[in-house]
Amino acid sequence: MRDPRTDPTREPVSRARSGTIGRRSPRTGTEPVTARSPLRLRLLLAAVFLPLFLAATALFAVRAAGADTGDSPGRGPLVLLAVVCGVLALTALLDLTVVLRRLRRERGAAR
Repeated sequence: MRDPRTDPTREPVSRARSGTIGRRSPRTGTEPVTARSPLRLRLLLAAVFLPLFLAATALFAVRAAGADTGDSPGRGPLVLLAVVCGVLALTALLDLTVVLRRLRRERGAAR
């Protein structure tokens, strides 16, 4: 018996039914029937902020490596800022991959 979730011959799922866990409930609110997630905006934001956070991570890491004992800010806060920017860069990268996967899946459904 073939698994319908992994069957390569199955039809692509539209965005309205692309919930991560099972199927979504029927629409009950007052939002428009054609309401969609702003994937293009998320793509733009992730593409802009990923290099910015990567640059900030490198800048804070280099600055922390060169910090001496009496410097202000000290090495600890600079390392913390580098770690926070690194986590934000990873989050932007993850969001970028999710958005690209969803857009690719949607493009396949339109054909």
